Amino acid sequence: MKITVKHLFVILGLCALMPTGEAQNTVVRRSSTENARKTDNTGLTVRAQTQYGNHADAGENAPWTRGIYRQLDLQKKKNLPLYFPEEIIDGQKNLFRILLELVASNQIKVYEYLDGREIFNEEYEVKTEDMLDRFHILYEVKEGRTARRNTYIIEESDVPCNEVLSYYVKENWIFDPQASTCRPVIEAICPVLHRVGDFGGEAVRYPMFWVKYDDVRPFLAQQYIMSNDFNNARTYTYDDFFTLRMFDGEIYKTQNLQNMSLMQLYPTPEAQDSARNAIEQELRQFDKSLWVSNPDNQPKQTKQQARAAKSETETEAAPTAEQAKEKSSSVRSSRGSSQPAAPKSKPAKTKTPKASSGRSSGGSAPVHSVRRTH
Repeated sequence: MKITVKHLFVILGLCALMPTGEAQNTVVRRSSTENARKTDNTGLTVRAQTQYGNHADAGENAPWTRGIYRQLDLQKKKNLPLYFPEEIIDGQKNLFRILLELVASNQIKVYEYLDGREIFNEEYEVKTEDMLDRFHILYEVKEGRTARRNTYIIEESDVPCNEVLSYYVKENWIFDPQASTCRPVIEAICPVLHRVGDFGGEAVRYPMFWVKYDDVRPFLAQQYIMSNDFNNARTYTYDDFFTLRMFDGEIYKTQNLQNMSLMQLYPTPEAQDSARNAIEQELRQFDKSLWVSNPDNQPKQTKQQARAAKSETETEAAPTAEQAKEKSSSVRSSRGSSQPAAPKSKPAKTKTPKASSGRSSGGSAPVHSVRRTH
């Protein structure tokens, strides 16, 4: 077969169109900037999602855990950073506004409050529209492609920040055998409405929903707060506030077989306070018992050192054979000497005068003797 010039050009053209081996193995990588900007339906970047670990699953394989429920009263001084400011000031928002905005925009999921039986799965997930209707919060629906993608617009004046006066916090105390430490981990947060009825009286508490702390943590880490009145610099975030345990939380329940709160177990306020103090002491004592403590701040003696110290003490107490021989010889020599040994000190006695004999000089008259003459 003759290869003409025309065939040669056709072959060269086909070779040019075919991809080379180097081109086939070429991988187009996304830059780190594009990865950082890539987001999902929550609005979080990949970097923000992977920055914080999942603390809730840390206690699944732990040999010891204990669930503690605390109530954060926002009227206490330490908890004021969660309540103020009531209105948005220079982009600063309180905790409830942040949570409600995330729920209304479908960026986080919330779950039903079951009074001690927290189940964070799809079956107990609360629909945003049902939750807003239940607590009479006005909203406007912004329809999405599906019903699940609907978002809700809530005016700032319709957010009941002044009625959210406390939070329920569920934490797990987990024993980490690798680090030999006992540490608390925040698992979920629940805002609580305090509403007064139409006829007045004492405010009634309405727990709204549970939100997993790991879901809301990346958003809380971006909101800086003023921690106290002395230092006005915003150096802490909401995440720091919970992670560093800067709050003042009172225990109102622990996980138990009966699923009962302290109020149900202990009818009087005095008994409830005593139970709270006992639980706090148990948690501190469990953490301290993981370490060997020495009250004198002295290093602990080993068994060999203690045995050596004991033998030294016995050696000093018991005299040697030579020392016993020298002691016995000194006693024997003291008996044979003309000089008596030094008398032992005795308590002083009252001396009674003796009758002087006739041999005594001094010109005194003789005295009759009382001795027998025979």
